[in-house]
Amino acid sequence: MKNDLLKHFAETFGDGEDAKVYFAPGRVNLIGEHTDYNGGHVFPCALTIGTYGVARKRKDRKLRFYSMNFDKLGITESELGDLKPYKEAGWTNYPKGVMWAFEMKGMQIPAGLDLLLYGNIPNGSGLSSSASVEVLTGYILKDFFGFDVSNQDLALIGQYAENHFNKVNCGIMDQFAIAMGRKDHAIFLDTADLSYEYAPIVLEGAKIVIASSNKKRGLGDSKYNERRSECETALAELQTVADIRSLGDLDEAAFESYQNVIKDDIRRKRAKHAVYENRRTIRAVEALKKNELVLFGELMNASHRSLRDDYEVTGIELDTLVEEAWKVDGVIGSRMTGAGFGGCTVSIVKEEAINNFIEKVGEAYREKIGYCADFYVVEIGDGPQVL
Repeated sequence: MKNDLLKHFAETFGDGEDAKVYFAPGRVNLIGEHTDYNGGHVFPCALTIGTYGVARKRKDRKLRFYSMNFDKLGITESELGDLKPYKEAGWTNYPKGVMWAFEMKGMQIPAGLDLLLYGNIPNGSGLSSSASVEVLTGYILKDFFGFDVSNQDLALIGQYAENHFNKVNCGIMDQFAIAMGRKDHAIFLDTADLSYEYAPIVLEGAKIVIASSNKKRGLGDSKYNERRSECETALAELQTVADIRSLGDLDEAAFESYQNVIKDDIRRKRAKHAVYENRRTIRAVEALKKNELVLFGELMNASHRSLRDDYEVTGIELDTLVEEAWKVDGVIGSRMTGAGFGGCTVSIVKEEAINNFIEKVGEAYREKIGYCADFYVVEIGDGPQVL
């Protein structure tokens, strides 16, 4: 892979001298969805699929970007003095946003870059290709220019860029899971204060299988920001009767006693999901620590039902993938993962059932939706690195 990327870089930019190769993973969230901006817990892990980057410092301030995934676009050029989000700049707004964020935080980038990217995360799948590009870019800047930033800082810089440059009001989970990934572990992260612990993922005789719905969606123009706003309004209403900073501060009993202060039925459902999902995530991690994989799977299933009925972010594609998965023997748990409105599901499937799972769910999905889903049996990997 490394030699192929260097060869492609040399063909694209003239030569490959002084170029370095980097990798940042994608991520999947096992449970804890739409809790990260509500002050709750999440439980994501980094994957061994992700984004590869080949980078080289320039002697001027020019930026040249090329993606092997969008090769028809050719080289896109920009300047360090012109770090603004242009719609026509497309995917390059993600690395540019991180460069802008570094400079906003007082770290001036002294020279331009040639940057070639190749991602083997399915585009638009909900496995965080954009956050992967952001963390990768930050890691390259840190390595090339010696900025004194930790991997946790890179996660926060990536989130800042996505929020303020690309105008997607995302939480911290995606960038944190990617920047802080550890092989064979998921990260139990409290998004309220960024305290975290690594939990070993021991799936004896089972594997994580991702199903991509192949329904493309853009976070910025989806209902994502609307859901966040609904939760913020519900929180403000709850704060008139409860001393809380976030929805994550409530347990189920407290929510049930206070919920009538939320004036709108829709907002009440949104807040209920945030509270109950946070508690499910805490219980799921406890179950995993006790090797209670069946309980973990049941909590995954309950998570999907809540995302479908209370948060309403699933849609026919994700519901079909999950509901068909539930019918297959050997499926321990299945749920949508990511923001929703398309993207992926994550399932824990016994190894001997994987082929049957892919065949049965794939066939039912194609018949109902009219096009194919893609399936990936994934491994849990490390965070960003130089190759």
